[in-house]
Amino acid sequence: MVKLISIDPGKYKCGLVLADISEKKVYKAIILKSELLEDYFRNLNNFDDISKVIIGNGTASKEIIKKLDFFKKEILTFEEKNTTFRAKARYFELFPISGLKFLIPREVFIINKNLDAISALIILEDYCKIKFTLDQNIDFKTWLK
Repeated sequence: MVKLISIDPGKYKCGLVLADISEKKVYKAIILKSELLEDYFRNLNNFDDISKVIIGNGTASKEIIKKLDFFKKEILTFEEKNTTFRAKARYFELFPISGLKFLIPREVFIINKNLDAISALIILEDYCKIKFTLDQNIDFKTWLK
């Protein structure tokens, strides 16, 4: 198992996904305050053997890299241009609309708080050049407190 973390960095909040590249599956997807990232990451690193961290090269990426200075494995930045825009389309691939919901405009179903985690997923997919699926038990969580 080769586990990777992808982060969509932001000044106030970050999207984060934990995925296994050999299984092409995402096991965790969260959004949390940027100030909580280091603590969350330390706890996650204790439980999972993470081989690499991919961080979007946009807003606050340098600050995030500094926060993760304790991580002694590879941390790299990767292009994240248009990932938030692309996350809206990817949202409907992950969570397709069915039934009478087709009559309602798609934008109503997008929960903006989840787009940061989906942006992190897109960064990971672009880096690995593969599409990931979601673990059946995955719950997109928002931990902004």
